[in-house]
Amino acid sequence: MTDRFALVPASYVYLLRDGAGGTEVLLQRRGPVPYMPGHWAAAAAGHVEPGETAYDAARREALEELGITDVALEFVLTMQRSQFGPAVEERVDWFFTARSWNGDPRIVEPEKAASLGWFALDALPEPMVPHEAHALAHLTSGVGYLTFGWDARPTGGGPLGTVEAGSPETKGGKR
Repeated sequence: MTDRFALVPASYVYLLRDGAGGTEVLLQRRGPVPYMPGHWAAAAAGHVEPGETAYDAARREALEELGITDVALEFVLTMQRSQFGPAVEERVDWFFTARSWNGDPRIVEPEKAASLGWFALDALPEPMVPHEAHALAHLTSGVGYLTFGWDARPTGGGPLGTVEAGSPETKGGKR
């Protein structure tokens, strides 16, 4: 019998606003944390806990990490990603955007986040968490399913119409 892999679910919240040069996204620079310290990432994100929906997790993370409530979430896309290592490396991520919320976003967990900043979607800061840069590149593309990590395998990613990181469709960031 083949062992089944473990699937680790997470939700991401990208707060958006209209800026002088177009749509801007609120990002956090990760602090001294084990995964990608110093990289820019969603201002609010985290694992879906047992008994939670992806929406519940997104709202909880927005409150825990940014101190905001009543987040008007809009589902944008799902990403399936892998590093083809230990079972824990198989993941599914739900990405949401919001243009409306109550409260002023702030760093609530200073031990995890070094700073917050608004950035134009077409001028993201460096370094970015790689799979999040891939998601942000497709945030407004209408693609509902992305893969990340399958481009290293000879057989490639998903069915026709899906977009894999590193594929010709993603060169230059936009499809």
